[in-house]
Amino acid sequence: MTQSTTEPLHTLAREHLPAEIAERWLGLLRPSLRLENATGTGTGTDPVVGRLGGLPELPEGAEWPVWEGHGPLSLVAALDCAALPSTALDIALPEDGTLAFFYFDGQVDDGCAVVAPDEPDTWAGARVLYIPAGVPVAERAAPAELRPFPEVPLTARVETTAPYLGHPVVHREFAPMPADHPVRNEDFEEALWDHGEGTEHRIGGHANPVQDAVEFEVARGALDSPPWDDPRIEEEALRWVLLAQFDTDDDADMMWGDCGALYWLIRPEDLAERRFDRAMFTWQCS
Repeated sequence: MTQSTTEPLHTLAREHLPAEIAERWLGLLRPSLRLENATGTGTGTDPVVGRLGGLPELPEGAEWPVWEGHGPLSLVAALDCAALPSTALDIALPEDGTLAFFYFDGQVDDGCAVVAPDEPDTWAGARVLYIPAGVPVAERAAPAELRPFPEVPLTARVETTAPYLGHPVVHREFAPMPADHPVRNEDFEEALWDHGEGTEHRIGGHANPVQDAVEFEVARGALDSPPWDDPRIEEEALRWVLLAQFDTDDDADMMWGDCGALYWLIRPEDLAERRFDRAMFTWQCS
């Protein structure tokens, strides 16, 4: 559902949708940064913007993130905000400093404890740390019970993303959407999926869900898990944007369930205020 330029998506929409519907759908596209395993590092072809795995560099005196009663979290990724081409995005990432993403990946308890947006007692199992530029840091050895993921350098490229067809912005734009609405056309949906390829690590843009719109999952959790038919869920879902998505990745020895992905979402106002402690996490697998 993503491409490195907008042109393929424009062509796709105009081939499968009526002109007026196509223009409205194209208005929902958003820019992202696709994070890819860097190749040719040192040749000038792949500027490194961060990494998957490895050991974190934490501020002096800061403790390794732990889910109390369960165990330490693993470092999923660390990103150098100054190296990211974030001016291309429509979200306000920090201009410098480091974003580090931690997750309780089941190493300690063989996957018994699961982090879920509808269970607040589990939220400590996924965390985003922002370390401002200039703060003294040092690499930390992993706790004895953790095996760090292999370190994989990442590069970034700007990529336009289309919303999942069940995304709340699609509902808002085209509601009501009967079964025969042009956006629900099977050929259009299949063409969108044909455009998605490879491992998807991403900053900003639209999430690429494995199951269903991740925005609904975090919105329901933020509302203290009302029934799924509560109309507040769709309204709340529109308030959340993707901060980061990290896919299953063989090079980093990362497998999230059955070829799944990890997602962190945040409200734009919290992102602007650097309140990364308010980011919400969910994950999906096939």
